[in-house]
Amino acid sequence: MKVIELSYDHLPNRLKPCFLYLARFPKDSPMIILALKDFWRAEGLVEQTETNSVEEVMKVYLDNLISSSLVFLFNEIGDHPTCRLHDLVHDFCLMKARKEKLFDRISSSAPPSSSDLMPRIVTIDCNSEFFLLNNFVLFGSNKIRHSGKHYWNITSQLSYFVVSFSALRKDVANVLERLKNGEDQKAVDVDLIEKLKLKLSFICTYVQLSYSDLEQFEDIMTRKRQEVENLLQPILDDDGNNVGCKYVLTSLASNMDDCISSHHRSKSDATMKDEQLDFLLLNLYHLSKHHAEKMFPRVIQYEVLQNICGNVRDFHGLIVHGCIKHEMIENVLPLFQLMAERVGHFLWEDQTDEDSQLSKLDENDQTDENAQLSELDEDDQNDRDSRLFKLAHLLLKIVPTELEVMHICYTNLKASTSAEIGCFIKKLLETSPYILQEYLIHLQEHMVTVITLSTSGARNIHVMMEFLLIILSDMPKDFIHHDKLFDLLARVGALTREISTLVRDLEEKLRNKESTDETNRATLKFLEHIELLKEDLKHVYLKVPDSSQSCFPMSDGPLFMHLLQRHLDDLLDSNAYSIALIKEEIGLVKEDLEFIRSFFANIEQGLYKDLWARVLDVAYEAKEVIDSIIVRDNGLLHLIFSLPITIKRIKLIKEEVSDLHEKIPKKRGPVVVNSPKKPVQRKSLTIGKIIVGFEEETNWIMRKLTSGPADLDVISITGMPGSGKTNFGVQIDQEYDEKKLLDKIFNQVSDSDSTLSENIDVADKLRKQLFGKRYLIVLDDVWDTTTWDELTIPFPEVKKGSRIILTTREKEVALHGKLYTAPLNLRLLRPEESWELLEKRAFGNKSCPNELLDVGKEIAENCKGLPLVVDLIAGVIVGREKKKSVWLDVVNNLHSFIFKNEVEVMKVIEISYDHLPDHLKPCLLHFSSKPKDSATTIYELKAVWIAEGFVEKTEMKSMEEVVKIYLDDLISSDEPSCQVHDLVHDFCLIKAREEKLFEWISSSTPSFSSDLMPRIVTIHYKSEFDSNKKRHSGKHLYSLTIDGDKLTDSVSETFHLRHLRLLRALELPTFFMVKDTLLNEICMLNHLRFLYIGTEIKSLPLSLSNLWNLEILVVYNEGSTLVLLPRIWDLVKLRVITMNGSILIAEDTKLENLRCLHKLESLDYSTEQYWFPKLDCLTELEELEVGFIRSNTNDTNRPWDFHFPSSLKKLWLLDFPLTSDSLSTIARLPNLEVLSLYRTIIHGEEWNMGEDTFENLKCLKLHQVTLSKWEVGEESFPALEKLKLEGCSDLEEIPPSFGDIYSLKIITLVESPQLEDSAMKIKEYAEDMRGGEELQVVGRNNIPLFK
Repeated sequence: MKVIELSYDHLPNRLKPCFLYLARFPKDSPMIILALKDFWRAEGLVEQTETNSVEEVMKVYLDNLISSSLVFLFNEIGDHPTCRLHDLVHDFCLMKARKEKLFDRISSSAPPSSSDLMPRIVTIDCNSEFFLLNNFVLFGSNKIRHSGKHYWNITSQLSYFVVSFSALRKDVANVLERLKNGEDQKAVDVDLIEKLKLKLSFICTYVQLSYSDLEQFEDIMTRKRQEVENLLQPILDDDGNNVGCKYVLTSLASNMDDCISSHHRSKSDATMKDEQLDFLLLNLYHLSKHHAEKMFPRVIQYEVLQNICGNVRDFHGLIVHGCIKHEMIENVLPLFQLMAERVGHFLWEDQTDEDSQLSKLDENDQTDENAQLSELDEDDQNDRDSRLFKLAHLLLKIVPTELEVMHICYTNLKASTSAEIGCFIKKLLETSPYILQEYLIHLQEHMVTVITLSTSGARNIHVMMEFLLIILSDMPKDFIHHDKLFDLLARVGALTREISTLVRDLEEKLRNKESTDETNRATLKFLEHIELLKEDLKHVYLKVPDSSQSCFPMSDGPLFMHLLQRHLDDLLDSNAYSIALIKEEIGLVKEDLEFIRSFFANIEQGLYKDLWARVLDVAYEAKEVIDSIIVRDNGLLHLIFSLPITIKRIKLIKEEVSDLHEKIPKKRGPVVVNSPKKPVQRKSLTIGKIIVGFEEETNWIMRKLTSGPADLDVISITGMPGSGKTNFGVQIDQEYDEKKLLDKIFNQVSDSDSTLSENIDVADKLRKQLFGKRYLIVLDDVWDTTTWDELTIPFPEVKKGSRIILTTREKEVALHGKLYTAPLNLRLLRPEESWELLEKRAFGNKSCPNELLDVGKEIAENCKGLPLVVDLIAGVIVGREKKKSVWLDVVNNLHSFIFKNEVEVMKVIEISYDHLPDHLKPCLLHFSSKPKDSATTIYELKAVWIAEGFVEKTEMKSMEEVVKIYLDDLISSDEPSCQVHDLVHDFCLIKAREEKLFEWISSSTPSFSSDLMPRIVTIHYKSEFDSNKKRHSGKHLYSLTIDGDKLTDSVSETFHLRHLRLLRALELPTFFMVKDTLLNEICMLNHLRFLYIGTEIKSLPLSLSNLWNLEILVVYNEGSTLVLLPRIWDLVKLRVITMNGSILIAEDTKLENLRCLHKLESLDYSTEQYWFPKLDCLTELEELEVGFIRSNTNDTNRPWDFHFPSSLKKLWLLDFPLTSDSLSTIARLPNLEVLSLYRTIIHGEEWNMGEDTFENLKCLKLHQVTLSKWEVGEESFPALEKLKLEGCSDLEEIPPSFGDIYSLKIITLVESPQLEDSAMKIKEYAEDMRGGEELQVVGRNNIPLFK
């Protein structure tokens, strides 16, 4: 003791009470350092200094005590470092603390002490009785032993407390027994008893935790006490023997008041006795169960919280009942109390939030509280989301306690023969996989927020978590040997503990800016653990599954193989953690399937159909297996067994194909293995040809036939299927016989019916027959350029004015055949022309009766201008009565009437579809994902096609260039939007469903099984949706769009996306505000390429940087300006950003692919100069849209510090005040092609361009620009093609010099009538200068203003 006292005497005075304070802890008990510091602070033993915070001072104190060897560090408990005293040092501390009247430990049975001799800190050991009644543990004692008026701190339960609890227990027992046994005259339902139990459990819990300075403690606890009284009062009033019952109620209320009011005398948070902690854990379990089952049903985090509380309480109960030796668990006991305190604090905050919500409702409303909660407004839903966010953080803190329990069970209790321990382990096996799964998911979310992707070791941790999550997702299933389940769970738990420690270590080192090399080295062994565990899973833990073979469920094999190849390319390029486990295997599958696919692209059609069918089966199986591993859908079996088997099957087929490779005759082009073997014969449904409309087109064709060049010319007519092209020619079948066709043409031009012999060169004979003559040849429905080249060889090019009329669905063929005349794109029928055709087919030369006129025109209009559809419907009504009721029936069932002839209609469209190359088919079918009759912008099409993985990357062209080629191949128009005809839409939807590409579903549609789920889904949500109904799992989805009614609160609370781990495109309605919890889930979907959401946040979360495959980001934020934090610039694949927010860009940004920035905001925060984001570092930026928010609307003359990249092609500026200098800066952009100014205030209302030249500007739009005088030079816009002026009411005239711009093609005027005269003069002047070439002047909707 003297040696210890020597060390003690040398301590500074400020350290002595901190050292002696350690005597309050039991001997041999480790002290959690975090809790110890809190105690020091609560006791007032540590003071803040001018240079150091309290936390820093406490760290210095502890370091000094450790360096003096009086205190030493001990093993960690979970993730908490601990310290302890040697037994002799503890004895010295206790002796010295008693001597200095600082601390004492006394028994509840000890004689009372006089107040003047009492120490300032006391721990009382209570030897109280404990009772278990109706799921409530209550303890009590007989009388108060110590007054303790001068106590500064009282640890454990005061005797006063004991008395109150004892009395309270008796009263509660009496009341509950009466209600339970039906002794009262008025029957009481079970719900009332449960509600009473819950409220009493709440009171008992927070009296125990009252030392924690809980917010609004007395108010809430008093209210809870009143609720208990209110529940009992009506029952007792009706009780015949009410004297005793009313006494019990009075006593109950009084004792509850005593317990609540005593909280200010219970300020200690020292280690609880086993019985106290057991009592607390039990009540917390009941509270968490109520939250999980009643308040937040179907919210998985609350269910996990309930399971953790239940497991820890049950395990602690084994300790209390002597089933587990105390020395086994003494190191973790402090963790139990710490966990209980954390859970208690969280549930208390839940209660305070609930109170604030309920206070907004009518106090007189007597409905159930749970029903009231459903009426909460949007702000309250934000609170709920905030609670879920906090709950996720709570789980991160308390699950390590569950891990400690698992570790103890496996290392110490595995061989126990105790029935109680056996039951507990069985429960642990049931609940722990879900707990660990949820923990790892939240740990992943936490990691991407606090640890950057480039941190050494972080990737290895993520890969290990992915592997464990695959195991945990399948652990509840029956393909794990039951006798090995506990062993497997223990290994998973141990690895999870290791992950938890390393994440905490990594986070702390990054926070302290320390080296992470050591942690990184520790993570390398995870890769070894994975391989070892995979072997054990295969040979020890898993049952070998029965062998099975998938069958290809679609019809278009080449389309599937194309999409699969794109899918595998995307996976390999994604760099996702889930891919790391199987990246090598995916590469093998991709390589072998590419070889097999190239083989089938070069063999004659129809050969080796059986082999092709096997290829499709195994390719489909490979896709399903790989996807299932990524989304954790039976992923464990697929990872260990199915994937290796599938790779072997593909290898065998590859070897078979390799052997055949040299034996098979080659074909010039690719073969469509499943295309029709015979040409589809089209039949006209008309009885005698009736041609209506196309007068302008007919006249145009006649002019081209009778005038123009003397050389041979080709008049090409293009149009969609059923548009009437065949009215101008004779069809050429897809698989034509060249000799027979030329033979037919020869007979027509020679007026002969004879058949030429086989050995005659028909082409040469036809050339000689036509040579020197003027001829007209009509070739209908030519499908490809090769056919055209072969057929036109015999047609001599002599200067006789000969013509060839070519009709085709393919724009490429028309352009290929062009000589002088540009192709004619055949339009659809106008409504009046559709009616004329229908009328002639129905009534011949007669007129339609007046009573049928309106309904007839309605039928015609619904045919959408397609002659084929008019023809079909005419065929329906010709054979029916000419009555209005009959025709109304046709209107109401138009779609079904058309589809009675579905074979005719769909075959016409399918011919075009089958001739599309595989890479264009999904692009066309994707139109079915949009509603009928809705136009889609070209901009949106480009974005979605790329995001969906339809566009192939090439070394020579950018994605934008490739998608433009796709658009040109499908669409023959330069309009900014497009749509497909209703029939084409129907075909696309049918075909998309057939190929499992797309589906429209309603929220009430039954769930899909994952293997039949299409890759793209649009869900139309209906507000009457039953939230209890089974949802669509859709784990294998690649794309999800939700539209329809606003989501109800009950649905939005349980709306999760975390399982959609293959999702590439996500579009949520802007009325569905994405909250923090869901946003965190979205940020874990690292295959996302397209994200479109609405939200109400101030800045995007740091975890967004986890979406490293994101290419298009669209965020509509409500309520405040959205700020982009710097870490978003780590998303190197981003090409498009659209959001209403301000932006800060680092000069070293990695956004080398960013092409478009839309709807940004520039803020007015300076009195000297307007602020504009520095964008010149975005060297590939082509499109920019920025709006200005200013506080001073009168000040428009401040300069702009513009930082535009020179690559910019399109610029939209909204609400900007601009000077001539600002406009000159814009004019100097060398690649600018489109400039749009909206609501712009030009300083002085004058724009004098002087020598400014927009070198490459093609389109200029001025919308409500304050401009009265505009001076334009001859060289200001040398390349301008379009000028649009809208709402420019101050501008007096369009500068005449626009007439000198030879490239100008169109002037659009909207709400600017004063400019029409000057526009007319410019039009006349320009047309005179150009020799008659027209300059269009149009108004809204491109309607010409002048003839």
